[in-house]
Amino acid sequence: MSKVLARRGRWSAYKLVLMQAAVAGIASVFFFAMWGAQSGLSALAGGAIAVLPNFVFATLAFSHTGASSSAKVVKTFYWGEAVKLLLTMAMFSLVFINMKIGFMPLFVCYTLALIVHWTAPLYFKQS
Repeated sequence: MSKVLARRGRWSAYKLVLMQAAVAGIASVFFFAMWGAQSGLSALAGGAIAVLPNFVFATLAFSHTGASSSAKVVKTFYWGEAVKLLLTMAMFSLVFINMKIGFMPLFVCYTLALIVHWTAPLYFKQS
């Protein structure tokens, strides 16, 4: 039963990450169409910085469920959050060092993806 709960929680988290990826993709296409390739790639990088660490967190955080493994659940949530923050910092560093980016598209797309993450649970059906 706990594997079913873990799978259900992971799937809900993956739907949220998929919504973030869709919004980031749409924003990247918009920036590409309006201001060119550099803006589109900058927005895509911002979206990736928001989406990939959340995907890693969802994978790690929902690997255990159940009352019998409550210590593992807490440990994986903390571990997942730590990995998410470190991965976000590393990705920002890599983008700033290795890419010629536009700051506005990068941060707008990153912020949009975070806003989706914060507001999407309001739209999911609670059962």
